[in-house]
Amino acid sequence: MNATMPARQIPIARPSFGAGEEKAVLEVLRSGWVTQGPRVAEFERKFAEYVGAPHAVAVSSCTTALHLALLVAGIKPGDEVLCPSLSFIATANAIVHAGATPVFVDIEESTYNMDPKCIEGTITPRTKAILVVHQIGLPSALTEISEIARRHGLLVIEDAACAIGSEYYGQRIGLPYSSIACFSFHPRKILATGDGGMVTTADEELADRMRKLRQHAMTVSDLARHRSSTVMVESYDEVGYNYRMTDLQAAIGLVQLQRLDDMVAKRRRLALNYSSRLSALPWLVVPQEPAGCRSNFQSYMVRLREDAPIVRDQLVQELLNRGICSRRGVMAIHRESPYCAQEWDSRLAVTNRVTDTTIILPLFHDMAAEDQDYVIEALKDIADRAGAQHGAFSGQIQSLLTSAL
Repeated sequence: MNATMPARQIPIARPSFGAGEEKAVLEVLRSGWVTQGPRVAEFERKFAEYVGAPHAVAVSSCTTALHLALLVAGIKPGDEVLCPSLSFIATANAIVHAGATPVFVDIEESTYNMDPKCIEGTITPRTKAILVVHQIGLPSALTEISEIARRHGLLVIEDAACAIGSEYYGQRIGLPYSSIACFSFHPRKILATGDGGMVTTADEELADRMRKLRQHAMTVSDLARHRSSTVMVESYDEVGYNYRMTDLQAAIGLVQLQRLDDMVAKRRRLALNYSSRLSALPWLVVPQEPAGCRSNFQSYMVRLREDAPIVRDQLVQELLNRGICSRRGVMAIHRESPYCAQEWDSRLAVTNRVTDTTIILPLFHDMAAEDQDYVIEALKDIADRAGAQHGAFSGQIQSLLTSAL
């Protein structure tokens, strides 16, 4: 490992905030209303318009969005919910928080999303829903999955944490293929508010219940009481949660939403430049977009082939030695302690292979062309050096074998 820090430092991701976001936060601070209030309500309206959904409900994170979505959808203890293992652990955690059991479905190697062909073999009488994940921003096969769900009487809920601005056959992710879709505004996502999440749905009753549950099941919101000309007294009809978004976050989100199309377009240009140039490396598999799918490239993930001159973890370290941050590809939830079971290894062969051989490269809105050039050239150089070392080592072994004969 290098003893000194490389002069050039390239992060794997970086949120893009500017003067607009700063001004919006200052206005909220000066208004005196910093928790869930008028900015949250405005953000919900404009977000719903953006994805084409009748209703949007802002919450504190995508994890809490998933939890509420499962609860209002009627998921309860004893139920099973299908989901991919290749996802952030929050996908399965939300199912467990709802009292249900996650059942993992293998993925397609070309898309890293749930494989529709593997779904029906995992359905049991206890299965109640399919939690679809649009991994790293690429839409899942919603048409096929929705049809399977229809035949078996199952709900479809979208974990769209990474997918804001992605499109499926010309429709922005958020509706109409599922009952509920859940989004993330974590700093690693494209639209970032520091943290936070959003739920979209066409069902007004579900939206109303989520708005109550996110604020301790309070029947009258603070904003409604504040705007009323008569005294209003709230009640609490069930056990709720503190899953509120703040007006500070919503103010940032409103500005980010205005910039979103530009940010997605920039990410796509960077990603397609990566793919065009990295396709020349025979040991790397670049991302693919199936027909009808338009990714926002929330992350740029490549896969190392079996004949790669270097293993994934060594490549991550070599990049870091040059000041380039990268990380392993998407985790496999079934390998973590709360979800370990021997059965999964035999049922999730593609998931295991993908999680062991993928790497996420730097990609962010303000990434300079010269920084992307540096990453690409570093990958080529690392591979060349590793290949040369491997060739020299093989030659030494062959010489030793020859002299021993």
